[in-house]
Amino acid sequence: MTRVRDAMLPDPKVLGGEASAQEAGVLLARPEVKAVLVCEHGRLLGIVTARALVERVVAAGRDPRETALREIVEAPLLTLDPEMDVDEAFRLLEERDAERVPVAEGGRLVGVLSRSVLMRRLAEDESPVSS
Repeated sequence: MTRVRDAMLPDPKVLGGEASAQEAGVLLARPEVKAVLVCEHGRLLGIVTARALVERVVAAGRDPRETALREIVEAPLLTLDPEMDVDEAFRLLEERDAERVPVAEGGRLVGVLSRSVLMRRLAEDESPVSS
């Protein structure tokens, strides 16, 4: 395993830009979900976090059932190229303290790289082989 493509989780769950803020809120209420990826026609628009929902919908007095995600989406702080070396990707994830990062190729979302999954895979690759 040397490239991000080999370590990423392909075909991550996404919501479309037309999905409502309420739909994103339902996903974000789950403890394992920290951000919702938003795509249109396969292209990554960005992410929606619980903080964005609070600031851009609740605090702004908007109706979460009527607010489309494309109206509140934020650009991801980091995206990775699927051909990037996994060691370099891991270094970036560590530096930015990022757990999950979208992987995009030509603007199209192709996967998500998880720091915890990558740590396990890198550890497995370094395990000594017993004879």
